[in-house]
Amino acid sequence: MPELPEVEFARRSLEKWFEGRKLVRTEAESGVRTFRDCDLGIFKALKGELTGIERKGKYLMVRFSSKLGFVGHLGMTGKFLKRAPGEEVKWSRARFILDDGEVIHFQDMRMFGRIDAVPAAELEGRPAVAKLGLDPLRDGVSVEQLQAALDGTNQELKIALMDQERIAGLGNIHAAEALFRAKIHPERTPATLSPADWKALVKGIQATIAFALEHEGDGDEIQYVEEGAPNPFLIYGRAGTPCRKCKTIVKSFTQGGRTTHFCPTCQPKQRRIDGDQMRKRPRARRYRG
Repeated sequence: MPELPEVEFARRSLEKWFEGRKLVRTEAESGVRTFRDCDLGIFKALKGELTGIERKGKYLMVRFSSKLGFVGHLGMTGKFLKRAPGEEVKWSRARFILDDGEVIHFQDMRMFGRIDAVPAAELEGRPAVAKLGLDPLRDGVSVEQLQAALDGTNQELKIALMDQERIAGLGNIHAAEALFRAKIHPERTPATLSPADWKALVKGIQATIAFALEHEGDGDEIQYVEEGAPNPFLIYGRAGTPCRKCKTIVKSFTQGGRTTHFCPTCQPKQRRIDGDQMRKRPRARRYRG
């Protein structure tokens, strides 16, 4: 599932591709789930110059001078591509034809993504967008903001960070990465965090997003991590291998239906005893290879 950085790449790419150009026509593959609940009449009426493109969490809000726009979500396999006129693109569900003939395709093999065309004035008010919580990149994130976003929940931290109505945009990868950078076990709850933990978690979220944004692709296709390339993450996807910081074997477990990766040494699971005193579990075995 694309997360905040990947969707931000899409926003920046669309902004670049539409610069100095006009949208003259749209095309929609008929009968696909991409346009569920969408008014195809509005989608086919989209035209003109791009007047704004915002992102909140994993959603894009795109506005045109025709005073129409669309809310877009990439789903699991969706992405935008810019191609020459007449070039065939497999799984192209929607096409935006520019005044120079080039075409921006919305490609989505599994069709979990969606496009919802509406009057531009209604974009922010669409239910999927309106219910989103704090966006760490768009809104910024401070200790106070993060505490407010997680206030009142007894959820484990990894699950709470992935709750889009609390923190918009973080998913399985970047929640795990942020917690690893903060040295906080994914199963801890907000109530167990000390002031130092909160500061570390804010820095972890900021550093994780900044790292991801450095991996922006070039050219006319967004490539977050090229297929077959080495794993660039600090903890995600590294179960069974030595931790990159302490050499302890990285472990994984299922949490909220998703696989969580963590280092038992760098992220000790702690339990509260005698008030604020914290006791650490025994240290895990280290990698000797």
